[in-house]
Amino acid sequence: MQHGKYRFIVGFLAVPLAMYALFVVWPFIQSIYYSFTDWSGLSPDFQMVGFDNYSRMLEDDVFWKSLQHSLTFAVVLPLVTVGLALFFAFMLNVGGRRRRGAAVAGVRGSSFYKIVYFFPQVLSIAIVALLFQFAYNPNSGAINSVLKGVGLDSVQPDWLGDPNLALICVMVVLVWSTVGFFVVLFSAGMASIPKDFYEAALLDGANRITTFFRITLPLLWDTVQSGWIYMGILALGAESFAVVQIMTVGPNGGGPDYSTIVMPLYVYQKAFRDGQAAYATTIGVALLVVTLAFAAVVMRFGRRERLEY
Repeated sequence: MQHGKYRFIVGFLAVPLAMYALFVVWPFIQSIYYSFTDWSGLSPDFQMVGFDNYSRMLEDDVFWKSLQHSLTFAVVLPLVTVGLALFFAFMLNVGGRRRRGAAVAGVRGSSFYKIVYFFPQVLSIAIVALLFQFAYNPNSGAINSVLKGVGLDSVQPDWLGDPNLALICVMVVLVWSTVGFFVVLFSAGMASIPKDFYEAALLDGANRITTFFRITLPLLWDTVQSGWIYMGILALGAESFAVVQIMTVGPNGGGPDYSTIVMPLYVYQKAFRDGQAAYATTIGVALLVVTLAFAAVVMRFGRRERLEY
């Protein structure tokens, strides 16, 4: 009986695991191999160069800038996005005033607010980046037009052209485009927490802040940890690449003066703009290490006893 069960499980897992190995694991192995070559990406001929690409990477100032910006994204974006999502989700599910027949309820119109928060998710990240690129335009953009309309003509920054502001502007777009997904995710988790817990806490004199840190957050911690890792991976990967590449100035984005360059974009530039595929894969291997290290750190320091109810 047990033997038949294992055959049944293996039969279902064999094809998905084979596809995962072919389309995910094998490209990673190929990338590591090509990082030890001088492959241009176009010619089938290449030679092994050992650790030359890694030595070059460690001496590359632009690489270190891209690494710094990617790490900033990985730390700041999950902190801000998950924090805002938790606040909004708590208000939508528990933070409303007491009503007749319900001691605990969300704010009025919570269903409508969920739709509003989730709306950016139905838009392509490329469309979001283009919309904000127009909004940040220093001459005819919506933001500076509003500042001019309220009499702040002297306060009209060149948002994406200022090296001190460009990175912040990009992070604002990433937060705006992703926070709605986590609001819906955390709202689903909070909806599964029994209302009796909140009612008992409120009867004991606990306020909203206390109920959040003593009831909601502990019981939602596994979801929060998963969301934190997922947001960090987005910040290190395709989301940051698309927004920076579309919105920022300079050849293929990343400007001004590499003030917004991130690792995925630098990989793209080296591979497709400069024809240095081997060096690009070297940076890609570094990005893989950073992503795995980020996930491991979050899982290690976010570990806690499992709470059940």
